[in-house]
Amino acid sequence: MKPSGEKTNIYLNNAATSYPKPPCVLEAALETLRDLPPGQFRDGAHGADADLFTKCRLLLGQLLGIKDTERIYFSSGATDSLNQLLLGLGIPAEQIITTVTEHNSVLRPLHNLPGIAGEPVLLPCDENGRVSPELLEREASRGKARAFLLNHCSNVTGTIQDAASFGQIAKRYGLLFILDLSQSAGCMEVLSDVWMADAVAFTGHKSLLGLQGTGGYYIREGVPYHPFRYGGTGRESEKLACKADDPPEDAGTQNACGISALSAAAAWILETGVGRIREKELQLVRAARDMLSGIPGIRLCGGGSTDTGPVVSFIPETLDPSDLGYILSSGYGIITRTGLHCSPLIHPHIGSSRKGTVRISFSPFNTPKDISALESALKEIL
Repeated sequence: MKPSGEKTNIYLNNAATSYPKPPCVLEAALETLRDLPPGQFRDGAHGADADLFTKCRLLLGQLLGIKDTERIYFSSGATDSLNQLLLGLGIPAEQIITTVTEHNSVLRPLHNLPGIAGEPVLLPCDENGRVSPELLEREASRGKARAFLLNHCSNVTGTIQDAASFGQIAKRYGLLFILDLSQSAGCMEVLSDVWMADAVAFTGHKSLLGLQGTGGYYIREGVPYHPFRYGGTGRESEKLACKADDPPEDAGTQNACGISALSAAAAWILETGVGRIREKELQLVRAARDMLSGIPGIRLCGGGSTDTGPVVSFIPETLDPSDLGYILSSGYGIITRTGLHCSPLIHPHIGSSRKGTVRISFSPFNTPKDISALESALKEIL
């Protein structure tokens, strides 16, 4: 099928990785690669190096609501961070409560990492992807769990969970509260300290608008944690054995170009205003849902309230999601995401099948014209 108009180039897959990036992000990466001698890429080796990494931590602290920014550690992204956290905490999976809304970066480590393998306790969600805090209260009261891991914002439905209520319950029952901020960091208010999070994981390349291969995690001081990565840090090179209560360190050569770019992205977000970004993306979500609900043959999945991230999922009744995604991409130049979105357990709860959904997701650089183009394409295809 050929479109009636000219082929466009519209990117609606920002929940996977954001595009485009603010120009300052690319400039920062290039400047770091061009101007810093390779020997100064290691965090903490010299004053100039510390500035590069410390600056990024301070900016991230503002966006993530973390005061103790020295305990923000860098990684290649949220998957790397969650693997490090889960293995470092060393809690058996059967003593971890989590939810069916989680990404495979949580579910697979819980089923495969040595030392913590087992079956986690899974809290269900409703048809909108929302998990009730009462379910955690009920499960925590059994006294068997040691930790609760929550996906703050679903990458399938965009549903935002009530982190504050979950944090209070976790605190009341002595559970470690671990937050996955992959989809919320950078596009909405995040208050990790206020929500009493003991650990958080984040990625740099989604709504934080940084480059792929960047991200990190935070772990509160006093949380029992045994890192599984050791090596050069540029500090205390004579010390070989680490104590159990030593804080983790960014071992090995760090991604200075990526961290510099992430720092520039965080500064851009703060200057633009998280509230302004949030309002613009909510307007796009509302417009998209209104548009989709008016097209026969399309069923919306999950979400629908103001407590949603910049994500909309839907199911075409006459086509497989993958087929519709292919047609939109190859015939209309509209990039979406189809399938299970690496979150396989949520779909039976929101009414989608093993074929998943078509997902559109926004960044601050999308416009209402993108939604109009999608509407025209969908009406023509369906």
